[in-house]
Amino acid sequence: MIQPILRYMPHEFRWDVVGTRFYWYVFTMALVVISLVSIAAKGFNFGIDFAGGVLIEARSEQVVDLGKLREELSGLGLGEIGISGFGDTGRDVMIRVAQQEGGDAAQNVALKKVQDELKGYEIRRTDVVGPKVGAELIISGALAVALALIAIATYVWFRFEWQFALGTCLALCSDVLTTLGVFSLFHLEFDLTTVAAVLTIAGYSVNDSIVVYDRVRELLRKYKKMALPELLNLAVNRVMPRTLLTVFTVLLTVLALLFFGGKVLQGFSIAMLWGLFVGTFSSIRVGMPVLLYLDLRRDEDLVGGAKPAPEPAE
Repeated sequence: MIQPILRYMPHEFRWDVVGTRFYWYVFTMALVVISLVSIAAKGFNFGIDFAGGVLIEARSEQVVDLGKLREELSGLGLGEIGISGFGDTGRDVMIRVAQQEGGDAAQNVALKKVQDELKGYEIRRTDVVGPKVGAELIISGALAVALALIAIATYVWFRFEWQFALGTCLALCSDVLTTLGVFSLFHLEFDLTTVAAVLTIAGYSVNDSIVVYDRVRELLRKYKKMALPELLNLAVNRVMPRTLLTVFTVLLTVLALLFFGGKVLQGFSIAMLWGLFVGTFSSIRVGMPVLLYLDLRRDEDLVGGAKPAPEPAE
C-alpha cells in the first residue's frame, strides 16, 4: 500500500511555511479562542469516570428494542437513564444511570435495581463511580496533562535550546486546548480514555516537532550564511515526505478504531483523529515559524565550520 503512495508523492516540496505564517497564526488563535469560549460557556459532557454514576454494558440473546428497554428502566425511579446500542449485532447495549444522592450505598442500590431488571441479559461490565472519586479523577487528569507538558518542555530544552522548548510548548498548548474545545463544542463524552488520547496527542506532536527541529539544527550547522526564513522552509520541506507518510499510517489505525472499536473507544478515536490533524499542523505552522522571533543562536559554536558542498538528493 505504501508503494503507490510513494509513486505519487512529490520528491521535493516547496512550501513557504514562514511566508504564510501570519495567516496560520490567525487561524490557530481563532481555534483556541473558540475552544476557550466553548469550555467556559458549555463546559464538558463528563462521562461516568468524572461525573459519577453507574455504567452497565449488557448483551441480549436477541436484538434489543431500545425504546422498550428505556421505558422499563425509567420506571425504576433512578432519575436520568441513558441507553445506547453499540456493535454490529444490535444485541449490545450501554446503560448509564445518573449519580444518585446518598453516596456509594445509593449507587450500589441503583446498580442492583438495574441488574434485576435486565433478566435475560448477559452483564458484561459494570462501573460504579461516586461523586468524590469523580472529582478526584478530574483533578488527577488535569494534573497528568499539565505534568506531561512540563516534562516534554523540559526534555526539549535540554535536547535542543530554550527557543525550541518554547516553540514546542506553544504548539502543544494549542493541540490540547483545541482538542478539549472539540469535546466541549460538540458535547462529546469526556472520560478517562479522552485524557489518555490527549496525552497520546501530546506525545505525537512533540515527536513531530523534534524531527523538524533536529533538521533545523542540522541545517544551521551546514548553512551558516543562509537566511533564517529560507533555512526554516528548507527544514520543513526536507521532512515533509516522512511527516505525510507517518500521518497516513496513523490515520489508518485511528479510522479502524473509530469504525470498528465500538462505543467504548469512540471518544478516544475522535480525539486521536482531531489530534492527528492539529498535532501535525501545529508542529509545522506554529512551532516552526515562531523561531524567527526567539533570537535563535547562530554563533560559531552552534554552526561552526565552512559551508559544505550541497547534499545529494534524498
